[in-house]
Amino acid sequence: QRRRKNLFIRNHTQKSSPFRTRTTSNTMDKETKHDILEKNANCVWQHMTNHAAGKAPIMVKGEGSYVWDINGKRYLDASAGGVWCVNVGYGRESIAEAVKEQLVTLNYFAGSVGTPISAQFSDKLLSKMPGFSRIYYASSGSEANEKAYKMVRQISEKYYGGKKSKILYRERDYHGATITCLASSGQEERRSQFGPFTPGFVEFPHCCEYRSQYGDVDNYTELSLNALEEVILKEDPETIGSIVVEPMTAGGGCIIPPEGYLQGVQALCRKYNILLHVDEVVCGLGRTGKWFGYQNFDIQPDIVTLAKGVASAYAAISCTVVTEEVFEKLNNRLDDRYGYFRDISTFGGCTAGPAAALENVAIIEREGLVENSAKVGDYFMEKFAALKEKHSIIGDVRGMGLLLGLELVKDRVTKEPCDESVCMKIVGHCGKNGVIIGRTNRSFLKYNNTIVLSPMLNCTTEQADVIVEAMDNAFESLLEQ
Repeated sequence: QRRRKNLFIRNHTQKSSPFRTRTTSNTMDKETKHDILEKNANCVWQHMTNHAAGKAPIMVKGEGSYVWDINGKRYLDASAGGVWCVNVGYGRESIAEAVKEQLVTLNYFAGSVGTPISAQFSDKLLSKMPGFSRIYYASSGSEANEKAYKMVRQISEKYYGGKKSKILYRERDYHGATITCLASSGQEERRSQFGPFTPGFVEFPHCCEYRSQYGDVDNYTELSLNALEEVILKEDPETIGSIVVEPMTAGGGCIIPPEGYLQGVQALCRKYNILLHVDEVVCGLGRTGKWFGYQNFDIQPDIVTLAKGVASAYAAISCTVVTEEVFEKLNNRLDDRYGYFRDISTFGGCTAGPAAALENVAIIEREGLVENSAKVGDYFMEKFAALKEKHSIIGDVRGMGLLLGLELVKDRVTKEPCDESVCMKIVGHCGKNGVIIGRTNRSFLKYNNTIVLSPMLNCTTEQADVIVEAMDNAFESLLEQ
């Protein structure tokens, strides 16, 4: 036990970043620290935080895969900034310089006109997405999905007399925090107390085979697709405009769809003239070992939405990416007063987003981070399989690339989920030992029992060892309680 902990300490104190080019202090004087702590406690409303629990942590610096808090403590971040964003790591000066140069040249003009940087980034992004032709810019994942929903609704109004307006969404998926995006999210606790919601959204069953709704079966994919088709027929295909899914359910438990499932969803969309909308807000830009999550499954969606990793959170940007067919449906008649997509996103005109995103993609290309995501993801899965053998609390290990999850159970036979407090203890123990991991957070009434990880795409196998060691220690600590 002592030797194992010494290995953890030794690994965790290795140099953090191969591309560090400058040094800034990780600490501050007591007076400044006290002032910031007081201002944060008295002025800031933190996200997803019950302030009755006390003061929130404050992060002051990031470099590579590491962040430092206000007390000078260093953490290895396996959450990409807490919410799956910082794909290429902290402290990328080339991105900061690209943004600075663009802001000095032209910081903004409304998205009703073009800018060189938005044209350049659009061309680069579309080169990674064969079959797509247009990008609509906004500033967040929620907004990107809202734009997609509005496109579907306007197509319904323009071509189907408003009848084909329903949008089907999948249980356990998440599509954003606005009222309409919550209307399309299959996470009941995230939705709680925020209704009434925008009408016209209909849920269909999840595709988590570990939590099979049909018992222990050999044809789970077939049964899941049958369940979706039942919903389509019940609602009437002539009333359904689109189906929205995450390619891999992220915050809903890191769920990898069973073999053939997404191809089957696409086939149903084609059969019933329904647009397929894939929400890649988490999975896009290399997270799953491909440039985009849907590319793991040999499908061609009609709409793809992106945010988080597009610029690795160096600037706010989101993209609603569509095929030329979708674009043409809303841009084909000059004599129709309502014939075009009458929408605007104020901050979709900011040039910092595409400037950061263009350099972000260049880094991913230069350093082979998509390939690294696949390679180190496989390494994690091997290590997690060994953890599962060692700790009976781990019921299932799921992952693709560097989107990873471990579902915790009280009993492997019954699969009764652990209480959310158990995941909180694991996350807390890792944090005390300098490693940040995530968990399903107040998403469900019953299934907040999955540890989720999203390390930087430049994560090394050595850093993976540190993360796994920290988790192993955390699971060991549960046995000692």
